[in-house]
Amino acid sequence: MIEKVKLKAVISLPGRCICVLMVIISLHVPLDAQEVTWSDHIACLVYSHCTPCHNDKGIAPFPLQSYDNAFQYRYAMEAAISTRIMPPWPPGNSHQIAGKRSLSDEEVQLFRDWVETGALPGNSTEEPSPPNVQTEFEIADPDLVIQLPEFTVPDLRELDLYRCFVAMTNESEDKYITGVEIIPGNRSIVHHVILYQDTSGIPQQKDHSDPDPGYTCFGGVGTNSASMIAGWVPGSSATYTPEGMGIFFPKGATIVAQLHYPEGNAGMVDSTSIRIRFSDKEDLRRVEVLPVLNHFSSMDRPLYIPANTRQTFHQKFFPVPFDVTLVGIAPHAHLICESMKAYATTIRGDTIPLIDIPHWDFEWQGFYSFKKPVKIPAWSTVHGVASYNNTTSNHHLPGDVPVDVTVGEATTDEMMLFFFSITGYQNGDEHMVIDTASHMVHHDDCEIGSQTTATVNQAQTPSVLIGPNPTRDQLFVQIDGKPGKNLLTLTDLMGRRVWEAAVYRGLNNLSLSPDIPGGIYLYTISSDHHKIIDFGKISVIR
Repeated sequence: MIEKVKLKAVISLPGRCICVLMVIISLHVPLDAQEVTWSDHIACLVYSHCTPCHNDKGIAPFPLQSYDNAFQYRYAMEAAISTRIMPPWPPGNSHQIAGKRSLSDEEVQLFRDWVETGALPGNSTEEPSPPNVQTEFEIADPDLVIQLPEFTVPDLRELDLYRCFVAMTNESEDKYITGVEIIPGNRSIVHHVILYQDTSGIPQQKDHSDPDPGYTCFGGVGTNSASMIAGWVPGSSATYTPEGMGIFFPKGATIVAQLHYPEGNAGMVDSTSIRIRFSDKEDLRRVEVLPVLNHFSSMDRPLYIPANTRQTFHQKFFPVPFDVTLVGIAPHAHLICESMKAYATTIRGDTIPLIDIPHWDFEWQGFYSFKKPVKIPAWSTVHGVASYNNTTSNHHLPGDVPVDVTVGEATTDEMMLFFFSITGYQNGDEHMVIDTASHMVHHDDCEIGSQTTATVNQAQTPSVLIGPNPTRDQLFVQIDGKPGKNLLTLTDLMGRRVWEAAVYRGLNNLSLSPDIPGGIYLYTISSDHHKIIDFGKISVIR
């Protein structure tokens, strides 16, 4: 994450985006005190949270790129969000997971009010423009570009296809990945993409044994030595590691991309591309994506679910004698899983929640990042719990009748994995802000109309997080607002300016001047128009 730091859910895998409505406004005045209109209230919400899937290039079944689109499908949208089918958000009510998509009761009611009062268009001159659907690359200067071979989806008689493609990189030295952009060649048929790196040679063997490009794979890429790098889902952009961190990429490693093509796309053609940025530094902190909790070594008993039974399993990863920092987590299971959660318990008996998915759905699994890194203290134990329903009451049952299920790669097998994006802890990691996106955030060009409430208008003021406080020699400043240069200024208690630095939207990693003595300082952050957008106190320890 060099210029743009935003470790998003590396893999957040929405399924069929049949009606993704994410109404992101929270009104604090009675709705009958104002007129809910498309231009002032709904357009921004639809464009920022629906259009990334619902566009003329996307996998969703209909577009939502205009008032006419939304008006045509308003009743279907209302039904989907009222019943909580959409938007999907598996991690329940967790507030520490980045990119939360669920709706509050007030937001659901807002959309209902718009529909039930006639779905009024409002003032067209105040309507925001719909976002561009990735008309250009986000990583404009990649160090590695991979173009996967052209592939025609075969007729599988209504079955989904998971296809792996292997790309040799021929890198002659070890490197660190800091940015990945995955660009589906045919967005209308690509459900999701998961990217791995591997040095075992097994994926190449599988590829060579299949006469068509790539090879069929499900659940994984066919080797336990492959490690996850990143992923893509409809609406996602490039992904980056936090400042000063990178994913280790050993020399000679191959890239393996697993693509999911949903049923009903026989004869369609895809050729997905991948753009990777490496760091030019050799001393980055190494982020590993590891199956810390897995069905091989951490189970309380073998993963076996007999027919017509429900089973719950417990995994443990026993203490490590040092602090670690967790920046992301990805639970993984197959079709008969019903719930998954992970947490850590400290040596003092405290519980650290990591993720809780009360209603597991294979179609909606994902890789999630935290708004702030999670510190797991030394000697803590990491736990995973998952429940499986191998009875006819489970509508995800792969067959007509239950059969005994064990560990495996096939659709009818099961897994229990928790992938952790993890690195060694450094002082202040838990104060680093990876994602400040609030429930109010919309796409960059979205301007809310004049009839929006004062509370909503206040959300347009950039929010700022700064830390650690106290600090020794480093500050992390996260600004959530419009692009532009801002100025951070430190003054002593006598009003004398002692230090200043430019800060931009996103995460800024600043090194304080060693000439600043220890003490208490006042800080201000001002915009390029000299408007103060944040101020407070910072303690410097020397």
